[in-house]
Amino acid sequence: MVGQADLIEEIARLYGFEKIPETQMADTIPPQRGNPALEKEERVRDVLVNAGLQEIVTYSLTSAEKEARLLPAGTPPDGRPYVTLVNPIVVDRVAMRHSVLSGVLDVLASNSRTRDRLAVFEIGAVYLLGEEERADGRLPLPGEPRRLALGLTGPRDPLAWQGSDRALMDFFDLKGVVEALLAGLHLEGVAFEPVTHPSFLPGRTARLLLNGQHAGWLGEVHPLVAEKYDLPAQPVLAADLDLETLLANVSERHPVGVVPEFPPMKEDLAVIVDEGVPAAQVEAAIRAAGGSLLASVTLFDLYRGEQIGAGKKSLAYSLAYQAPDKTLTDAEAAKLRERIVRKLKEDLEAVLRG
Repeated sequence: MVGQADLIEEIARLYGFEKIPETQMADTIPPQRGNPALEKEERVRDVLVNAGLQEIVTYSLTSAEKEARLLPAGTPPDGRPYVTLVNPIVVDRVAMRHSVLSGVLDVLASNSRTRDRLAVFEIGAVYLLGEEERADGRLPLPGEPRRLALGLTGPRDPLAWQGSDRALMDFFDLKGVVEALLAGLHLEGVAFEPVTHPSFLPGRTARLLLNGQHAGWLGEVHPLVAEKYDLPAQPVLAADLDLETLLANVSERHPVGVVPEFPPMKEDLAVIVDEGVPAAQVEAAIRAAGGSLLASVTLFDLYRGEQIGAGKKSLAYSLAYQAPDKTLTDAEAAKLRERIVRKLKEDLEAVLRG
């Protein structure tokens, strides 16, 4: 069907485009508007790529049977209905996915046959139907929340002529990547809570909390799940994070402090605590006692052995004391150390290790 624009184009072609006089646009240029949601998402990509991960894109179409591999045998699925296609192209891609992590594990499995080290991530939407019907009796349109999935497996460092750490990556490598992401987004109120999850190995699973709000899971993939995906017989680390929650907590501005003028005083502190006391709880007590003069706290050693007794562990921290207006004296640093040791003893029954 020929429209008005087609007729105008043909007339202009016959008359000659070069004969039509040029005119300047008489309207004002509209104001430039950013896309905050996309810009924040790009920040996530930049941080993860800088951390050594590679972005992948997997299919949004899957099947309930393929995603059921995320759960060990005997674990009931969540039961949420899938958005299905009336006329699917292939038999194993008949529904819109509920999980981005399943596709990431498929990529790890297929590429592990030719590569010994893999570190990937994917940002994508999942498609979740609501349970309430509309007035016409049909289900509402699905929600499309965005998820961030990470997958790591293989040696800690690539093989290099200058030497590299060829030990297999573990839970703390994954946790370090997540912490680097959170730090790169300048997120506060971050906490990791040990939990159990059917897709992950017990004792090597954590839940990410942002200001008390659930933001995802991370851990070592359960061996029974890894077997279903035909993953290699080595630790496979994965995270399934709620990107919507992460980005909702990203601020457009974040405070920046001045560069310290006076040098810090550094010392090490090793304490013995019960096995069940998390290192984060010990660090929190140290920071509470140190106050504004405690510039940094870094855990650098964990020891268990007969010398400290059964059911105990030794945690060693590197502390840096620093004042904004002067160089601290030995007496001031000693007083600060005594306050920290007293706080640890009162709150956690910690004993100073000699």
